[in-house]
Amino acid sequence: MKKYEIMFIVRPTLSEEEVQGVVEKYSKIITDNKAKILDTKKMGQLELAYEIEDFKTGYYFVFDIEASDDSAIKEFDRISLISSDVIRHLITKIDHV
Repeated sequence: MKKYEIMFIVRPTLSEEEVQGVVEKYSKIITDNKAKILDTKKMGQLELAYEIEDFKTGYYFVFDIEASDDSAIKEFDRISLISSDVIRHLITKIDHV
């Protein structure tokens, strides 16, 4: 099994319910593609290092993922690139030595 960490930033103009809906949507994308979410970290609304799409803050989330292949990761990447709710994301493969 391969392990991944996905960090994504949700735009700050959404309400708390809408932000939770975005997180649930992306969790479902991962689990529907046969990957397992080991941990979800809600880091809260933080200031961005630089403006992204005229936003100075965003809601940060981190998923720790375990998957047998990269189909869930590719689908997460594809959907978050076309979504206006996620302003930035980073996918990191975790290699254990």
